[in-house]
Amino acid sequence: MRNFLAFIQRFRVFLVFAGLQIVALTLYFTFLSYPRTQFLTTASYVNGSLLSVRHQVSKHFALEENNRLLQEENIALRSQLPQSYVQLEKEHLKDSMLAEIDDTLYQQQYSYIPATVINSTHDKRNNYLTLNVGKLHGVERGMGVFSSEGIVGVIHNSNDYYSVVKSCLTENINVDIMIASSGQFGLLKWNGVSPNKGTMWGVSNDLDIKLWSKVVTRGGGGIFPRGLPVGKISKKTPVEGKPLWELTINYAVDYKSLQRVYVIKNLLRVEQEKIEASIPPELDE
Repeated sequence: MRNFLAFIQRFRVFLVFAGLQIVALTLYFTFLSYPRTQFLTTASYVNGSLLSVRHQVSKHFALEENNRLLQEENIALRSQLPQSYVQLEKEHLKDSMLAEIDDTLYQQQYSYIPATVINSTHDKRNNYLTLNVGKLHGVERGMGVFSSEGIVGVIHNSNDYYSVVKSCLTENINVDIMIASSGQFGLLKWNGVSPNKGTMWGVSNDLDIKLWSKVVTRGGGGIFPRGLPVGKISKKTPVEGKPLWELTINYAVDYKSLQRVYVIKNLLRVEQEKIEASIPPELDE
């Protein structure tokens, strides 16, 4: 207390001056409209700048959570797309007292598991990605993987908590694809040269192929739904000695910067494998 009184005694002149200045400025900005407007404008600018800085800093702390929520929202929306459903035969009610239902029914065929890429390569002959989901999340070998830009690859192996993906930058990836505008189909392959380009094989060279046509998944293998982006045709070259085109595709996905992906679970894959296993050997030749 004694020190406080000594402080007041020593700086009494300055304190009185500061108090009078505060009173004067308060009256000045309160009763004169122009200075008051300038003060409020400046205060609003400073306050807005501080809030903007706070937002720029805080948004990075919430980035992981926001990305997770965005993935969940994308899954919910994608699950409602027609490509995620399969059309069933017309159903008839067994009760003879009820009228026949002559309508088309749909059953969900694909569901999606969100995942994060925690390790990846893109400069080797065979490239792989590691995901932070595994068997405990429902991931199994042979499932397809895609991002918001397009297809990524196929699950090669998984344990309880992690999975390894054979990306489209691997030898013999062999994904069923097609040209969206014409429906001409072939296989996706990679020549090991550029991580930005793949090759479509199996298209007859008597067909007029337009450059920059969109290439999508065909959906025949039960790994990917029909219509997922693969890329665009940037070059066509006749294959020597064969009546085929070698079509160069610019990939839709940048495999060097992949972060968020989705694992595709085909809910009817077992049914498809059963029916395909019944094909006679002579028809499979």
